[in-house]
Amino acid sequence: MGTVVVMPQGGAMRYKKHLNVILGGILVLMILLMMSPFVQVGAGERGIVLRFGAVEDRILDEGLHFVIPFMETVQKVDVKIRKLDVEAPSYSHDTQNVHTRIALNYHVDATRVNKLWKELGRDFEDRIVKPAVQESVKAITAQYTAAQLIEQRARVRDEIKAILHERLGGRFLIVDEFSIVDFEFSDTYEHAIEEKQVAQQQALKASNELQRIKIEAEQRVATATAEAESIRIQAQALLQNPHLVQLEAVKKWDGKMPQYMMGGEGALPFVNITPSREGSR
Repeated sequence: MGTVVVMPQGGAMRYKKHLNVILGGILVLMILLMMSPFVQVGAGERGIVLRFGAVEDRILDEGLHFVIPFMETVQKVDVKIRKLDVEAPSYSHDTQNVHTRIALNYHVDATRVNKLWKELGRDFEDRIVKPAVQESVKAITAQYTAAQLIEQRARVRDEIKAILHERLGGRFLIVDEFSIVDFEFSDTYEHAIEEKQVAQQQALKASNELQRIKIEAEQRVATATAEAESIRIQAQALLQNPHLVQLEAVKKWDGKMPQYMMGGEGALPFVNITPSREGSR
């Protein structure tokens, strides 16, 4: 026969009571976990506290935070730097089609992220940032001709960036960097630019050639002037000293007597030997 263990009535009641306490604690813990009274805000984020759907002034930094179950919820917003590429069609001051591609780096003001959420919500980039970029680009490019947009690109960039600083700053957004990736114009205008550049290069080449011809002409004039001056000096010298021709002939004579000579035998070539007055005396 088996042995039957009979538990005292008081011990059974205590055991049941302890079991109920344990089960109750587990149930409370499960309910607390299901209600999520704690929220984790990640790196580069801020938490916006909503109490019954209304935005609170309190902003949660990175880390673990306690919220009141059923009453408070948290919306997380990324406050790291964002990069936005936008294409903005516009017109230049001389009514040329301009297709501008820009790159914008910006971030949400972490100290006013609750105000951003209250006024703009989650889709602030499509509602505020992109339209602001396009309107700023149109406003500035309309003040410059197509040629000036290319020549003064840095100035155009700085003016657009200044407008974005003002417009987005009033919407709790901070501009970090702005750059113009490219200006694109119509095929007709780009073809005209190419023709203009070719014409400028040809004009420069012609100008250089004209300058070369001018310099060479001046050199020839200088050479001719020097030769003429040399001839004048020689002619002046001959007039002043007729024997200079005979002296030059003597310098060039090789010492050989010619086979045929004019003026009789024994005469030296080109030399007029005339007895001096002293020798005839």
